[in-house]
Amino acid sequence: MVPTGPHSEWHSNPFAPVVRDGYLYGRGAADMKSSIAAFVVAVENLHRQRVASIKSQSSGQNSIALLLTSDEEGDAVDGTVRVVDALKARGQQIDYCIVGEPTCVDKLGDTVKNGRRGSLSATLIVKGIQGHVAYPHLVKNPVHLAAPALAELVNISWDAGNEFFPPTSLQISNAHAGTGAGNVSPGQFELMFNLRFSTASTVEGIQSRVHELLDRHGLEYELRWTVGARPFLTGRGDLSAAIGAAIQSVTGIAATLSTTGGTSDGRFIADICPQLVEFGPVNASIHKINERVAVADLEPLAQIYQRTLESLL
Repeated sequence: MVPTGPHSEWHSNPFAPVVRDGYLYGRGAADMKSSIAAFVVAVENLHRQRVASIKSQSSGQNSIALLLTSDEEGDAVDGTVRVVDALKARGQQIDYCIVGEPTCVDKLGDTVKNGRRGSLSATLIVKGIQGHVAYPHLVKNPVHLAAPALAELVNISWDAGNEFFPPTSLQISNAHAGTGAGNVSPGQFELMFNLRFSTASTVEGIQSRVHELLDRHGLEYELRWTVGARPFLTGRGDLSAAIGAAIQSVTGIAATLSTTGGTSDGRFIADICPQLVEFGPVNASIHKINERVAVADLEPLAQIYQRTLESLL
């Protein structure tokens, strides 16, 4: 769940949807309850139009499933992951998947996500010897020891990216050393950094390069890794073509394929689904106070989902 922030700053109850000035307001209005509603409407319309086709699901020809999870914004351990594990155990794959993330930037239809970067975090502790700053020969300042290695680390060219991904980047997010006293050299230096990486790199490759660098600089250190997400990418195919054509026919916009942004549950589904895209409403207000979605975008969103299904089934 995404916290609402102070209720007093909302213009209406965040958990009671309100239509005002052409927008539907409420927590999750854009991210991503509107997508769920639009997809349900799309399936209902398709069912009414193609009853015979839908009934033929019993013979195993076609099926449509909706997966809703309540922990995607949290640790993501009891929702999509469990379903994917169950399908893997059955040896069952998904042909196509649409994740209703709010992907659009300025107007409905401008962006479809066909992949996401991976996220790899690390906590590095460089060890030294604490002591009085007036006696430098009796201390080993871990900040001084780590500085050359860090300068090299932040300037590594990890990869060149590819058609859909920018090059992998590293950012230091936290750094701490010392006791707070101005005359004490620290005994250890703790650093946190994160890499957002593309399919041009791997977790194992990045980890190996970092350890090699630290070892080469002769540091005494501890390094703890956390894999937040592995990258995934769906190349151009039937699904991206179908949803692109549906967007064009409904909105007149030629959608851009993009892999920007954070992570999504698509990273789990990609293990059992060769073609996966994310598409939903404008994301300008997501996670914000007074989150909203344009009412005028809701019916076109359902039409886009429906036309995509019609092309694929």
